[in-house]
Amino acid sequence: MTQTSGFSYTRDAQEVVWLAVDVPNAKVNTLKAEAFDDVAEILQQLEVNPPQAVILYSLKTDHFIAGADVAMIDACESAEQVKDIAKRGQQVFQRLANLPCPVVAAIHGACLGGGLELALACDYRVCSDAKVTNFAFPEVRLGLLPGAGGTQRLPRLIGVLPALDLIMTGKTISVKKAHKLGLVDEVVSEHQLLKVVKDSVLTKHIRKRTLDSWQCQLWNKSRWIDCLMVKSDFVAKQVIAKVRTKMLTKTAGHYPAPKAILEVFYHGIQSGFSTGLEQESDQFGCLAMTPESQALRRLFHQTTALKREQNSDAVNSITQVMVLGGGLMGAGIGYVSMTAAEANVRIKDIQHSGVLAALRHCHDTLANKVVMQKMTPREQNTYMQRLSGSVDWQGVQQCQLIIEAVFEELSIKQNMVKEVESQADQSVIFASNTSSIPISQIAEGAERPENIIGLHYFSPVEKMPLVEIVPHQGTSSQTIERVVMFARQQGKTPIVVKDSAGFYVNRILAPFLREALVMLENGEPITDIDQALTAFGFPMGPFKLLDAVGIDVCNKVMPVMIKELGERFVGPNILQTMIDKQWLGKKSRLGFYDYQGKGKVVVNEKLYAQLHVTPENYLTAETIAMRCLLPMLNEAARCWDEAVIINERDGDIGAIFGLGFPPFLGGPFDYMQHFGKDSLLELMHSYAQKYGEHYLPSEGLQRWFVSQDNNKNDG
Repeated sequence: MTQTSGFSYTRDAQEVVWLAVDVPNAKVNTLKAEAFDDVAEILQQLEVNPPQAVILYSLKTDHFIAGADVAMIDACESAEQVKDIAKRGQQVFQRLANLPCPVVAAIHGACLGGGLELALACDYRVCSDAKVTNFAFPEVRLGLLPGAGGTQRLPRLIGVLPALDLIMTGKTISVKKAHKLGLVDEVVSEHQLLKVVKDSVLTKHIRKRTLDSWQCQLWNKSRWIDCLMVKSDFVAKQVIAKVRTKMLTKTAGHYPAPKAILEVFYHGIQSGFSTGLEQESDQFGCLAMTPESQALRRLFHQTTALKREQNSDAVNSITQVMVLGGGLMGAGIGYVSMTAAEANVRIKDIQHSGVLAALRHCHDTLANKVVMQKMTPREQNTYMQRLSGSVDWQGVQQCQLIIEAVFEELSIKQNMVKEVESQADQSVIFASNTSSIPISQIAEGAERPENIIGLHYFSPVEKMPLVEIVPHQGTSSQTIERVVMFARQQGKTPIVVKDSAGFYVNRILAPFLREALVMLENGEPITDIDQALTAFGFPMGPFKLLDAVGIDVCNKVMPVMIKELGERFVGPNILQTMIDKQWLGKKSRLGFYDYQGKGKVVVNEKLYAQLHVTPENYLTAETIAMRCLLPMLNEAARCWDEAVIINERDGDIGAIFGLGFPPFLGGPFDYMQHFGKDSLLELMHSYAQKYGEHYLPSEGLQRWFVSQDNNKNDG
């Protein structure tokens, strides 16, 4: 029996039902709208003629169920319609749980979102020990919460606080962590998975459970905090309030989903399973209609479409890499290349100390993962065996890709090209990690310019998801494809941008930072400016960002931008003043902030005296934020107009993943579209009168709005 959603079942000679999921014409299984009807039809037959056991498993090679199909939520026009989807899921999963026989989930591959909720409705969960097997409730990243019972079943299984942590962060956990939490009951070899599960049900090893009641799990696991929360409304409110305070500190109240999750948890704890489910479906429907969730879901679709466009089975993977430069950027590039990309990596530096520093950085990062139990010592050793280093060109002949991460100086980078071309194989790709110098200038005089490209990472490399792929006019299409796929191997989200000063991310970031410096020069306090931007939704303010990147690095970029793009990038001479004092940011422990103390980081008060300003707050937080934001939006539109980015989608992805533009606002272009043409232009003219002509709408911005009007008319 085969169903349209991919669910089917067979009954074997031992009266064990094998409930398989294999969504047709799809690489991964997702729960589509029709899945609930198809599973309900199967359950109706099993309720009439109960089997000895039901085993739920996937026919996909390396995926269990990757969650619900987001498109079915997008298709809804009201909260009530979305709520109905959630209620259908809850009802079907509860019917599965109510079967009179044991129901076991045999999990191999990603078990996410709705797929994890389905597994939680089973009595027992056995998973493979393969690396591809992992678990998560990623709904919060879409501005949602688990809507098919996950908010009620998970805390009853593993405890309130661990469940809150998983659902409110959306983080992915490994098999080892899932087993430790009690999320899965057994871990076995991938090849033994189905055999072990069947043997267990036939030997009566697995019995029915119920997660409807807290009492079945609490005392035997000594989860005293859960017991107190169930027994005492006062304790429940106190715990929820504490988590809410921590959440608001992190999100600044911009995301409604975490707040809704806490409310649903509270109702489920105090009023029971059924009430919790009702609250869950209500909140699920309401959240789906919020502008924050709609923006986050658009971003999800955009990144998915980008990944689909960039995937190519015809491109040979890169397995041998050399990184030139043992600084933090070079070490970070080496780290993601040997871990995520699983390439053999050689670090080259002109000094032994540079090589050793890079190797130590990689070793210490891995060691920390072992301490945090995110990696085994054996895995650490495996990764470190892929890493080597030297001060000469030993091993360069085997390299397929050489990534340059040396000082931001054109002549140095051009010399690197010449050395590589004289030492390496003719097919080797030379990628520059320059943050602002046009790649065409780096490729000048090269013997094989078709192999030269920009591969711009963001600091810290291990955490920042974006890379900009920057081909110059002479870069071959094969080079572009191979570098894009290698960035994918590294776990990065690459966007291809035009070869021009600052590329895309740094170009739109520069006017944002410039305006912050102008306000500081006018006496606005450093903390007020930073707090205004974090309150707006950025992960850190402009001055903490400058400190993190390095004052000297930022000061190197600005002259290139001014030379290539014009006087609008000219700002106060504050950065050079700080360099003269060797206040270089976090790396020198003194920048806009003082990092020398053991306690809380404080403002570098000496800077005010050096700039001859008396700090005094005279602008509202909204004004500060818009003074930084509007020039960024203007520059993003210029980048679209000059084809620096391929389309608005890449512009939004680049801003969110590269510089932390608030995801709930959807990126610069999505934000401008929802702000509205008339409102935005009026605001920019108003700011131009108060703060300078650089706030006037650029011709690029006006042309972008014309294109939007044309698209609407065509639609």
